[in-house]
Amino acid sequence: MSAATASARHDLTVAAYDILSAVSAGRADLATAVALVRARLASDRDRALATNIAAGVERWRATLDHLIVVFSKRSIDRLDPEVVDILRLGAYQLLHLTRVPAAAVVDDAVDLVGRAGKRSASGLVNALLRTISRRRQSLPLPERPADPGDRTAALDYLNITLSHPRWLAARWLDRLGFEATEAWLRFNNTPVSLTLRVNRLWATPTDVTRQLAAQGIHVRPGQFAPDALVVDKGRPLDTSLDGRLFVAQGEASQLVALLAGSNPGPRVLDACASPGGKTTALAAAMGNLGLLVASDIRGRRMELLNRTVAASGATNIRLVQADLLRPLPFSQPFDCVLVDAPCSGLGILRSDPDIRWRRQEAELITFADTQRQMLQHAAERTDRGGRLIYATCSSEPDENERVVDAFLQGARDFVALDARTAAPDLPSAVVDARGHLRTLPHVHGLDAFFGAVLQRRP
Repeated sequence: MSAATASARHDLTVAAYDILSAVSAGRADLATAVALVRARLASDRDRALATNIAAGVERWRATLDHLIVVFSKRSIDRLDPEVVDILRLGAYQLLHLTRVPAAAVVDDAVDLVGRAGKRSASGLVNALLRTISRRRQSLPLPERPADPGDRTAALDYLNITLSHPRWLAARWLDRLGFEATEAWLRFNNTPVSLTLRVNRLWATPTDVTRQLAAQGIHVRPGQFAPDALVVDKGRPLDTSLDGRLFVAQGEASQLVALLAGSNPGPRVLDACASPGGKTTALAAAMGNLGLLVASDIRGRRMELLNRTVAASGATNIRLVQADLLRPLPFSQPFDCVLVDAPCSGLGILRSDPDIRWRRQEAELITFADTQRQMLQHAAERTDRGGRLIYATCSSEPDENERVVDAFLQGARDFVALDARTAAPDLPSAVVDARGHLRTLPHVHGLDAFFGAVLQRRP
């Protein structure tokens, strides 16, 4: 390895460590930590690799921690947090970036220990990582149970070997069974592909596919969303086409806006609008006519929303900073109101792997209480005969159909509509038996999203 290569690799490793330490200390979530650190790296390749390494560590954290405990013969809480992050970083690279020489990984880890002021742990780090390197083919991890009905063995495997919180694995195991849960966890542990949504105000998927191909970028249509393009090769976000002709938006997320129907109405409210993907999709569905109000609460989210809207070229959108936990400041009702509610995010663990370790089961009650309040305030601004859409990126019934059912019990002037008829552009394959939008990783190969269409009686 040349001196220049070694230096670049050291900078990349330090960047990945700084991302992880910020997440571990609770100073930032993964996306924010990545954004703060990426600018320090000189090349796009190094920025992407540092991001992928940090995400990989979060994805496989339970597996890495198990190996650290087994080989160090110490519990995680008996090791300094800085040392734990360095060991996770080194172990992940040894197990998943096998083209990198093991000696280089170990040397970088020992250097990081000194940089973190924990030089006394150098021997431990050196010895433990070398042991992991030697044992790559025979790691002491729980095997897939021969009898999936053995609940303890199944949870050991799902929790440790497939690296998900035990409480969440237990929920899915009880609800879905072993094979579906295993498939879901494996989906969450695969790197996410970049997906675009074509801005129908200015282009069609065919137009964008052709223009990207001219720049050496290869895309293919999504499975279910009509405007989705999955990137197979290239960096479309670095082109001048980004924003005006398309935005980065996951395919399951794109399906939510389809619940508004082909004619959302002349007055539409997107009540939790940032970062703006669904807002600009609604603008396109409205043909850039009428009034589309996009609101959110926090200043930073409003700034992000403003950038997305400005880049899209939509002119029928008005931004209003508002708190959906309070009655909304609008005197006139809307024909369609979308509540893409803040939630646990347990449906998007593939793209945001750190969420699995930041969430606790007890939080679901708090999320659900907040969601019910938001839905009620949104309902108050829905016109008679108007449509109210409730959506989350949560996998859990607590935040999905139970919130909707509780709302309908107290709001007798609203009824649930079957998405199969209410949203004709939505493929029936992503509508469940109750008529709700529901995407499932083990069924559809998409993140887990939920959406319900409600209507106020005329």
